[in-house]
Amino acid sequence: MDLNCDLGETVDGQPTADDAAMFPHISSANVACGFHAGDAASMRATCDLAVQHGVAIGAHVSYRDRTGFGRTDIEIDRATLTDDIVEQIETLSEIAYAAGGAVSYIKPHGALYNRIACDAERADIVAAAVASRGALPIMGLPQSSIATAASERGLRFIREAFVDRGYARDGSLVPRGDEGALLEPDAVAERAVGIVAHGEVVAVTGERLSLDVDSLCVHGDTPGAVRMAADVRAALGRAGIEIAAVV
Repeated sequence: MDLNCDLGETVDGQPTADDAAMFPHISSANVACGFHAGDAASMRATCDLAVQHGVAIGAHVSYRDRTGFGRTDIEIDRATLTDDIVEQIETLSEIAYAAGGAVSYIKPHGALYNRIACDAERADIVAAAVASRGALPIMGLPQSSIATAASERGLRFIREAFVDRGYARDGSLVPRGDEGALLEPDAVAERAVGIVAHGEVVAVTGERLSLDVDSLCVHGDTPGAVRMAADVRAALGRAGIEIAAVV
């Protein structure tokens, strides 16, 4: 099972997560590409750490929204969004190559991630933009619009679950700020084992939802994220589940 984390998310040069402490616990890093957070220096530092630890590098592409940290949904035309996604992939690819690595997959961030889970037209824009730069896989929610769009564009789709976020009864994530959006740290490891070993997660309303996924995510800026990642890795290990990059 892959364990991924959003990293390199510096704001005005200040880190929002303890990237160096997180890398020993994960197998894939979603690296901020400068549109919601991060800059050239943070991208290079994060790629250097990924290469050092043998962690896969993913482009964490976003709306151009540094003010809202990429968590504000934006109405945007197809050409502009396409150009923005391609620019982020190309920028990180150049930096990863200089660090001795390569971008292995794409994971949209924040509001864009949530929008393409349910908006087929916006999902196709993202999938088409990624396909124009080669055959990189896309990571996102299972049974979503972006999963369909990726398949239609001939791209591999990496199904993702969140161990630190609450799920609504329809399988979507509980919006940040709503009750139950973030799990207590002590509950995260148990949830991870439930998802991987049993293929299910409990929604905030109590329903058991089926989940068949390839990767688990711990958000780097969640309070206690490093401990949660360590706990998840240890719990999966005790259950006989190996952590390894999916790409």
